[in-house]
Amino acid sequence: MDLLVTLALGQVLSLLICALSLTSKYLANDFHANTPVFQSFLNYILLFLVYTTTLAVKQGEGNLLAILMQRWWKYMILGVIDIEANYLVLRAYQYTTLSSVQLLDCFVIPVVLLLSWFFLLVRYKTVHFVGTGLCLLGIGCMVGADILLGGQQGFGEQKLFGNLLVLGGAMLYGISNVCEEFIVKNLSRVEFLGMLGLFGSFFSGIQLAIMEHKELLRVSWNWQIGLLYVGFSAFMFGLYSFMPVVMKRTSATSVNLSLLTADLYSLFCGLFLFHYKFSGLYLLSFFIIILGLVFYSSSSTYVVQDPRVYKQFRNKDNQTPYEPPPLCPRVLEPTVIYTTLSPEQEDEFPVKVA
Repeated sequence: MDLLVTLALGQVLSLLICALSLTSKYLANDFHANTPVFQSFLNYILLFLVYTTTLAVKQGEGNLLAILMQRWWKYMILGVIDIEANYLVLRAYQYTTLSSVQLLDCFVIPVVLLLSWFFLLVRYKTVHFVGTGLCLLGIGCMVGADILLGGQQGFGEQKLFGNLLVLGGAMLYGISNVCEEFIVKNLSRVEFLGMLGLFGSFFSGIQLAIMEHKELLRVSWNWQIGLLYVGFSAFMFGLYSFMPVVMKRTSATSVNLSLLTADLYSLFCGLFLFHYKFSGLYLLSFFIIILGLVFYSSSSTYVVQDPRVYKQFRNKDNQTPYEPPPLCPRVLEPTVIYTTLSPEQEDEFPVKVA
């Protein structure tokens, strides 16, 4: 049952990604509204109004002022990374195809795997690598179908530039996703979204004033463009709000593997909206990706017991020592045990997390 719920939650995120891709493609191609910073700015403003204000009225340690005093510069760096990740990927829609953006965005998966291994100390089993390999094989089937059908019409030499933008954005997304997983599992979802809304709206507003103020004046505003902007903002706000919920239940790697099906949804929409050609390999790739997700989700990962990773972000000098709960097979919630690195602790069992 948990496996089905996990798969279903991942598909909700995939549908939101598909909706974001379609609205971005329409804005860039049909209406020539090349405003990636403005699109992200609208989302950060919504995050600020909902989550940053929630932190502002909270009392105690989770208050906005208390968080800023303890770790403001870390959230500032995270906010800039997230802004530029969105900017690079949204900018790429002006230079390359929808399918290319979706396929190359899969580069985020190896980035997340490596960062989770080295910084979150997550350790994987053979079944996880098999599941990841199957998911990437499914993506390979889509690439093969695109090649056999002659590919989509490119944008000349600009397509290479667009593909490089996607790869850069995927790398930054990987960093942001790993940070998000750590924060929502060890701090709180509202703190992550509230601080992202604060610094995201501030720095994206500066970037908007510098880079896109003239582009906004060139937009031929009408009800269709307005509706697309509203739709994009709603979809992105929903994605940002819902992804931490799924990530706390699973992991950054699992979430990004689930998002691979967004490529299929985009291609299926393209059959009707952009008159893409159909190939049976698209269906085959969909089933291979789902099979890979089943393999990956069938077993839990575990975290090496190293307290330094879990204390460095909190940055609290007067924090009372954490008393680890007894290891009990009936404990269902994932926990992390803070232990010393002394030799007598080497026989401790690793703690499993979902």
